[in-house]
Amino acid sequence: MNTEKKRVLIVDDSALVRQVLKNILTRHPNLEVVGIAKDPYEARERVRELNPDVLTLDVEMPRMDGITFLSKLMKAHPMPVVMLSSLTAKGTSTALDALDLGAIDVIGKPALDQATGLEAMGTEIAETVYAASLAHVTGRRAPAHDASTALAPLAQRARAGRALIAIGSSTGGTEALRQVFEAIPENLPPIVVVQHMLPGFTAAFAERLNRSSRARVKVAQEGETLKPGTVYLAPNDIHLTVARGGAGMVAVLEGQERVSRHLPSVDVLFHSVAEACGSHAMGVILTGMGEDGARGLLQMRQKGARTLGQDEASCVVYGMPRVAYLRGAVEEQAPLGAIPGHLVAWCGREA
Repeated sequence: MNTEKKRVLIVDDSALVRQVLKNILTRHPNLEVVGIAKDPYEARERVRELNPDVLTLDVEMPRMDGITFLSKLMKAHPMPVVMLSSLTAKGTSTALDALDLGAIDVIGKPALDQATGLEAMGTEIAETVYAASLAHVTGRRAPAHDASTALAPLAQRARAGRALIAIGSSTGGTEALRQVFEAIPENLPPIVVVQHMLPGFTAAFAERLNRSSRARVKVAQEGETLKPGTVYLAPNDIHLTVARGGAGMVAVLEGQERVSRHLPSVDVLFHSVAEACGSHAMGVILTGMGEDGARGLLQMRQKGARTLGQDEASCVVYGMPRVAYLRGAVEEQAPLGAIPGHLVAWCGREA
């Protein structure tokens, strides 16, 4: 096993934030802070000089903002980047812009008393940076593969309320989900999703996906009936499950204890789908760090559901799909670009 520490470069215009981040990241057994830069111009030289494994990058900096630098960096020297963004409406939009440009993840900076706030998030920050350091970054935004052909059999199955698709993802998942939802048709059965992301970002992420997808994309609400042609994202800080209702499947939001280290948890969603839908469901596990979703996906497969895992070559982090595959939960692995076609093919099969 490779125990070599991952090398981190911190880029932030605040001396206080730089020091706090250095203290936090140095405590992680698998991270080493090899450099600090106060602005993008200095960061550019440090990247060339130090060749770090991962970079933390503040959004708001003098001389050049973090988004502009990220865009330039991903063209000239693609590498894992974790953005630091304020938890304001503007900051949320900017953070999603960063993810679109290729940032692996985003850390929300508290508006007040940043030192105390960042220290309180220390473990989460260090794990986020470490997960990002393991990411496979190419700097190329993959085109979406259009899977919106042969739609005739889908609408009938969707209306019948007998099919449900469940997807789980984490690190790298925002981009993976974008590619999937841009490629699928608008009349698939309901799709329920758990994507691990920073609290406060889910609603804006859903709105952005909704603008680029044929299907409607929204944050799930308690008790709502799941409708065809709609993608339901789990909200923050509560688990998303499904249950049978009088008019079909309904969303149930319950439980605030972390499961598989996450809230919401992919395992919790998949377990509920296994029980409520059995063989009338399809489970998909996408890129992400850790093992959340492996147990639930295995239960889905044991109940007769079709299960699919993203393959290693197309994952940003081949963690969750790998564990699920090794445990026998994944029936088939596929590259990200082929997953929309698998969803369409499954939905168009004979009932």
